[in-house]
Amino acid sequence: MPDLSEYRRKRDPKRTPEPMPDRVVPRGDDDVFVIQEHHARRLHWDVRFERNGVLVSWAVPKGLPQRPGPPRLAVHTEDHPLEYAAFEGEIPKGEYGGGKMLIWDRGTYEVLHWNDHKVEVDLHGSRVRGRFVFVNSHKGSESRDWLVRRVDRGSGEELPEFVKPMQARSGALPPDDDGWAYEFRWQGERVQVRVEGGRITVRDRTGEDVTVRYPELRALGESLGATEVLLDGELIVLEEGRPSRTALKTRVSAEARSVKRLAERSPVLFLPFDVLHVDGKSLLEVPYRKRRARLRKLKLAGEYWRTPDSYEGGGADVLAASLANGLGGVTAKRLDSVYEPGRRSEAWRTVAK
Repeated sequence: MPDLSEYRRKRDPKRTPEPMPDRVVPRGDDDVFVIQEHHARRLHWDVRFERNGVLVSWAVPKGLPQRPGPPRLAVHTEDHPLEYAAFEGEIPKGEYGGGKMLIWDRGTYEVLHWNDHKVEVDLHGSRVRGRFVFVNSHKGSESRDWLVRRVDRGSGEELPEFVKPMQARSGALPPDDDGWAYEFRWQGERVQVRVEGGRITVRDRTGEDVTVRYPELRALGESLGATEVLLDGELIVLEEGRPSRTALKTRVSAEARSVKRLAERSPVLFLPFDVLHVDGKSLLEVPYRKRRARLRKLKLAGEYWRTPDSYEGGGADVLAASLANGLGGVTAKRLDSVYEPGRRSEAWRTVAK
């Protein structure tokens, strides 16, 4: 039976802006759903279905899967009032669920199966369209841990774990700027950052998982929310406004027990200069100019990450500015070049002087 007693017990109407109705009010056609992106202590997505006058709710830490595959955890939470389907706002820190709540998607749904152990639904939202099944495989009615998986074909391609980095050849500035872009050479540590379900994985140039070395980058995943993306870039450590190879080497080789202290004292800055895959679409065959445009759309600008500039033309001036600031020169990249995994390509050229 629908019941808002637990919902009310966990909330004080004097301290939270969340809706606080006195009773369940049956209305509607049991066909509305909402997904709210909840930036609480840990980012998750609250999936709620209108049913018998309340919103039956699950908290899904990584969000609903875009494609069939391994199931994801879905924690069955207390029923919420129907008014919650329109709620966006900031739940005060220290209150239950404290943090920002945003409506990520909403629409209608069809019930294919619904009981205490299995819920199968077809969603028709602006972002999510497809069939999902929530299963509680535990005995008894007290277990809150369910699993959710997608049971239709879904859309897009699987997000790669890692792509062998494309490499540049050393050389001179192109004789003609036409068709080339220029990036500063930061002489940092090459990494790829994979974001899925608001969680990041950092891998070095060999593909080794080095996520634990860089705890300051965790917030990057949360800032991207449900966006699935694979970023190519490099890490630097700034001292007095300039990259320090010594400080970076210390971070790269840090032992586990010293990671937290070093992250506070000498935080890394992640500079993503390329995007290889985003929201189910590979960009490896997309020209560099369009990849950079897609990278800019991600608006990566945080305390520990930012998209470095790329300059179309003016190679001699960009090189002079780089050297004047103590950097390692420039990397020239053809605007029409595709991403060539694992290759040292003529389409990318490092210029040191």
